[in-house]
Amino acid sequence: MALGAFPFVARQSLFSAPEANELDTFIGDYMKAMNSPGMTLGLARREGAPRVATFGFADRETKEAVTPDHLFQVGSITKSFVALTCLQLHEEGKLDLERPILEYLPWLPIVAKQGVITPHHLLTHTSGLPNALGLLMSDPGTRYVQANRPGEHFHYCNLGYCILGHLIARIDERPWSESVRRRIFEPVGMRASSAVIGGDTQRRMPRSYLPKFDDRLNPRLGEIAPTGYLIFDNAAGSVTSTPGDMILYMQMLMKGGAGVVSKESFARFTKPYIDAPELGPTAKYGYGIGVDHLDGHIILRHTGGMASFMSSITVDLETGLAAFASINAGLGYRPVPVTQFAVQLMNAEKQSKPAPKPPAIDDPRVVKNASDFEGVFENPAGGKLRIAADGSALFLVSGDQKVPLESLGPDIFLADEYSWRRFPLVFGRNDGKKVVEVSHGADWYVNESYAGPKAFPRLSQYESFVGHYRSDSPWFRSTRIVARKGKLWVNGTSPLEPVGQALFRLGSDPAGPDVAEFLHVVNGKALLLKINGSDQWRVEIP
Repeated sequence: MALGAFPFVARQSLFSAPEANELDTFIGDYMKAMNSPGMTLGLARREGAPRVATFGFADRETKEAVTPDHLFQVGSITKSFVALTCLQLHEEGKLDLERPILEYLPWLPIVAKQGVITPHHLLTHTSGLPNALGLLMSDPGTRYVQANRPGEHFHYCNLGYCILGHLIARIDERPWSESVRRRIFEPVGMRASSAVIGGDTQRRMPRSYLPKFDDRLNPRLGEIAPTGYLIFDNAAGSVTSTPGDMILYMQMLMKGGAGVVSKESFARFTKPYIDAPELGPTAKYGYGIGVDHLDGHIILRHTGGMASFMSSITVDLETGLAAFASINAGLGYRPVPVTQFAVQLMNAEKQSKPAPKPPAIDDPRVVKNASDFEGVFENPAGGKLRIAADGSALFLVSGDQKVPLESLGPDIFLADEYSWRRFPLVFGRNDGKKVVEVSHGADWYVNESYAGPKAFPRLSQYESFVGHYRSDSPWFRSTRIVARKGKLWVNGTSPLEPVGQALFRLGSDPAGPDVAEFLHVVNGKALLLKINGSDQWRVEIP
């Protein structure tokens, strides 16, 4: 059942009127539109009283409300804690940021033929390593292979921060979680926080939610269900915290790292080393933190995506105002609009200016250019697909049924009917920007304006790789490999480019380090798929 069926709960006002109403109203509208069960929020000022608020449910079934004492998983915001810990070790002369990582950790399962990898490269996501979540793979002989020269390309890499956690443990002679507790949490006063998810922290967390059906796409207001508890100590994202503790953390950042690192180290932390387009069109990356601009001000920002929690942090270094928000669900979005709007409201209040308008909350079923996509598309091998537009609404017409389409991004849509949700509808345009083709998994259709080739070589050598694979990972459940237009595709959207007999580069970026490998071909079918070392097993389920 969608959140709109439940009452909205706001537990604490944030501003004096009218700013309180502006933010509370926006958060209520945002949570309902995004199908969010609950949210925790902390607003910080460099100087002055903090404000904490909670919204919605810690448990939808029992109607238990989120409270300020609930621990939320901050996800990859953890990376900033890792970076500050590394900078402390550097200040103490224990860590050389330019020394080869293999000199510290010679046992690492990595191959660095493109160039020496240093802690600096790991901190800035420029090592050239793939974005794996774990470190040790099921096959002890497997290695993560560097794809490009370190320092040249930004490629978000959880593996790199997992390695940094082991580096901290090696140098500090204690688990990384204990190191960050003593070096960051205690000096800042974050007494409720933990860098381990599991054990005692589980009892202090709200229930969290995922799509009810994890083997296909989920519509914006689709069914969600509570998920099991996670045990996790990976330095790429294992910090849990309360809004009160995150306020203390943000205040420390707005004070230049005071009490944690020196001015010189904080300058390293916030230096924009490299463009980070994966974080946004204007974003750059420092050490474990994004560096960007908001309304002309320099901000630090990061998001965190756990299996079933999504978080955002926005810190305006110039005006000394910051916001943190986290949602207890993994539904494909992060609450960035909430933290940015909160900071904008606080800036307006501080400067005695009119409150800015709230961000627009997109309706995925409103497609401004809907007429671009309507028409009849035919499969060269037989079969038709009809797309109809009704104003700004799009539909897939299947027999007597009109299936509504939801936008997932530019030219990509979800058809909201159970069997169609295995794959998105991906439209393609010609050089004149006119829509001429559409794919759905292995199926491909073109309209009368399509002028390209309609026949492609058969992938007989790859037919054994096509199929449905499942994982035990809470992050990666189902992967479907299909053959279309002479290529293999992951989930119908990401091409696989061959780099070996059964080894493929994931995606179209020639510098991309992420790889997929098919193993154990039995009776003409690969039984095992490894994506960046993570195991997924074939299942004979459509």
